[in-house]
Amino acid sequence: MTQISEAKHGAVTDQMKMVSKAENIDVEILRRRVASGKIVIPFNPVHSPHPLGIGKGLRVKVNANIGTSREHCDLDEEIRKAEAAIKAGAHAVMDLSTGGDLNKIRVSLLKTVGVPFGTVPIYQAGIDAIKKYGAIVDMTEDDMFNSFETQAKQGVDFVVAHAGVTRESVRRLKRQKRLIPMVSRGGAFHMAWILHNEKENPLYKNFDYLLEIAKTYDLTLSLGDGMRSGAIYDSNDRAKFQELLIIGELVERAREKSIQTMVEGPGHMPLNDIQPNVEVMKTITKEAPYFVLGPLVTDIAPGYDHISAGIGGAIAGYAGADFLCYVTPAEHLSLPDIDDVREGVIAARIAAHAADLARGIDRDVDFSFSLARENLDWEKMFKLSIDPCRAREYREKRLPLENTHACSMCGRLCAIEIVKKYLKK
Repeated sequence: MTQISEAKHGAVTDQMKMVSKAENIDVEILRRRVASGKIVIPFNPVHSPHPLGIGKGLRVKVNANIGTSREHCDLDEEIRKAEAAIKAGAHAVMDLSTGGDLNKIRVSLLKTVGVPFGTVPIYQAGIDAIKKYGAIVDMTEDDMFNSFETQAKQGVDFVVAHAGVTRESVRRLKRQKRLIPMVSRGGAFHMAWILHNEKENPLYKNFDYLLEIAKTYDLTLSLGDGMRSGAIYDSNDRAKFQELLIIGELVERAREKSIQTMVEGPGHMPLNDIQPNVEVMKTITKEAPYFVLGPLVTDIAPGYDHISAGIGGAIAGYAGADFLCYVTPAEHLSLPDIDDVREGVIAARIAAHAADLARGIDRDVDFSFSLARENLDWEKMFKLSIDPCRAREYREKRLPLENTHACSMCGRLCAIEIVKKYLKK
């Protein structure tokens, strides 16, 4: 049985108990939210990852994307990326590989990763179609669904399905004057297939079959944002909201079949568009967990898009988003390396924690850190830091010459020590 079906029958699974303890939330409240689809616990028994709750009332979580490309394929490097992401605090990892032996890469990463593991199965269906038929648009419906079932059998915990890209939405997209029509790779696969074959998207047309596959393996569906905006100019436009309306219907159908479902979005958007987007999404989907890429709050920060995404992610998390997909400094520029992965995870974790604080979660952590700072207790500060290694590295790079309790910016002019000496006499 799936987590939802167990919850609907009043049962509390071992995974629910572990999430309840980790999140300090009453297990009965958690069970009810799992039953209603407001919380998901991606957990394929074949993989059996450490249980992770995503959704209403829980901490904002962080996902790290890794994966090869046709231009650069090194399995050992991808394994090191996965390890670096988890060491930096990623709560989940996704494999977006498009180069090399995709099954070998995925199985190897599944053995490495002890957190929930996600994929985009249409990538493999498309890559295999190029090899078999010569073009992505020639893949068959069976090719698409087989890729989902194969990866579920291998142990994947959650998968992206771009079921909201439909024949009608593509027709409307052609009429709409978007600056950048589509930036989702999976969405582009489906759009091209629909136009070439003049048929409906099989994932939408035969959504019930996808639900059957998901139910067999308790596979969590992440309904993909094929129409997400790739430019600030296109933020919160008709294409995005039309897809969201379709996805809202699919979420309801999934819940009726006891399938765990998340919803993805929203891409590039200015700060003032983020909260309305989250509120509309939560209303349409009746509070399904929201998995956001960024959002990136400006288009002009290549090399620093992890910062742009961190700003957007903090606002989205405060507004109600539940799951932040990290963005690395290499976004829009190149395949990220291990350092990029680490930087991306840390930036997203800062955003997630900032959102949690604004929602009243984990304020005791910052209180303890501030108390350690008041006492100039460096070891305690390092221990509580989001990135202890980087904090220690900067501290030790330039120690003060005289007052070793302070930092080298202030030294004996340390405000904290002066205040202690005179104000606290």
